[in-house]
Amino acid sequence: MISGKVWKYGQNVNTDAIYPAKYLVHFEPEEVVRHVMEGLDPEFIAKAKPGDIIVAGDNFGCGSAREQAAMAIKLAQIGAVVADSFNRTFYRNAINNALPVIALKGISKEIAEGDEIEIDMETGKIIDHTIGKQWSAVPTPGFILDILNMGGAIAYYRGKIGH
Repeated sequence: MISGKVWKYGQNVNTDAIYPAKYLVHFEPEEVVRHVMEGLDPEFIAKAKPGDIIVAGDNFGCGSAREQAAMAIKLAQIGAVVADSFNRTFYRNAINNALPVIALKGISKEIAEGDEIEIDMETGKIIDHTIGKQWSAVPTPGFILDILNMGGAIAYYRGKIGH
C-alpha cells in the first residue's frame, strides 16, 4: 500500500515542467531533487514529504522522452503518481525507475489537493480517506509490480540474468 498527501496538478504536465531541461547537466541526486516540479510549482520540494502522491489530469509526462523527469520524482521520494492518463514514454520511464504510476480516467476531478489517499497497486484500489470514497483502476500487472519491487528495470533484469 502507498499512502500520502496529495499534490495536485492539471492537464498535460510536460517533462520540462517536471524537470526543466536547464538542469539536465546535474547528476547528483541531491541537486536533481531540488528542481522536481519546478516548472509548475517552484516550492514543491519544500512542501512535499516522502511518500506524498502527485495527482494530475490527462497526459501526465508529455513532451520529451526525458527519463530524468520520472527519475527526479522518484529521487524526491514521492510515493506514486495518479493521473487520468500518462504519456506512454513517461509511463515506461516511471516503471523503469521504480516510480509507481496508476491511471484512472476522471480521478483528477475527484481528489483534491491535501487529501490523504491510499493506493493498492496490486488491486488497483484508490481510497481517499479525506472524503471517504474509493475507486477501482486497472490492477498493475505482476511483472510491472516485480520491476517496481526490485527497484527498477536495471535491478529487475540483473536479477533475471544473475548479475
